[in-house]
Amino acid sequence: MPFGAHETMEVHEILSEKKGMIEHFSMYEQQCQDPNLREMLHRHIQSAIQGYNQLISYTHDYQTAQAKMMPMHAAHNHDIRYGLHNPSPTAPQMGTARMNDQSIAGSVLSAHKNSAKNQMSAALECADPNVRQMLVNGSVMCANEAYEVFNYMNHRGWYQVPTMNDHTAKTMLHHYQPIPQGTMGGMGTDMM
Repeated sequence: MPFGAHETMEVHEILSEKKGMIEHFSMYEQQCQDPNLREMLHRHIQSAIQGYNQLISYTHDYQTAQAKMMPMHAAHNHDIRYGLHNPSPTAPQMGTARMNDQSIAGSVLSAHKNSAKNQMSAALECADPNVRQMLVNGSVMCANEAYEVFNYMNHRGWYQVPTMNDHTAKTMLHHYQPIPQGTMGGMGTDMM
C-alpha cells in the first residue's frame, strides 16, 4: 500500500521531529537536577520512542500496531495556581554548558506543544486511516504530556497563569448563550 506524496512528507517531518525530541529529552534527562523532572522526562522519552517506532513499523510493513494511550496527568482546577506572584525577570542564558531545571522544563513544554500541533496538522493531511490515527494519538499524547509539564512548572512558580477581573471574564463568556433543545440546525420542528 503506497502512501500519497503529501502524507509521506508529513510523516517524514513528524519522524524527524520525534527523533529530535528523543535526542533533546535524553540530553535534558542527563542534565536535570530534580528527580521528579528526571522521572517525567524518562517517561516522556519512552512514549516518544513508542510513537516513533510505531510509525516506522507501519511505514515499513503496513501492519497496524496497537497504540497504547498513556493516562493524562490527573489535575483539578483547584490544583492550578492562578495569578501572577512576583514573577522574576528572565533572559536567555548564554555560554553555559548546563541548563537549569526551569529552562529544561520550559524547553520540554515547548517541544510537546509544537509536536501536538504538528502531529494534528499532519493527521489532517493523511489519507491512510492508520497513519492518521497514529498521528492523532501522538498529538493527544503530547498535549497530555505538555499539561503534565505545565503542572510541574506551575507548582514551582515557573509558569504563572495571569487572570482577569472575574466580572470581565463572566461578561465576555456569558455573552454566548445556549441553543434551545429541539432546535435542528435552523430547521423548525414542524419541517420534520
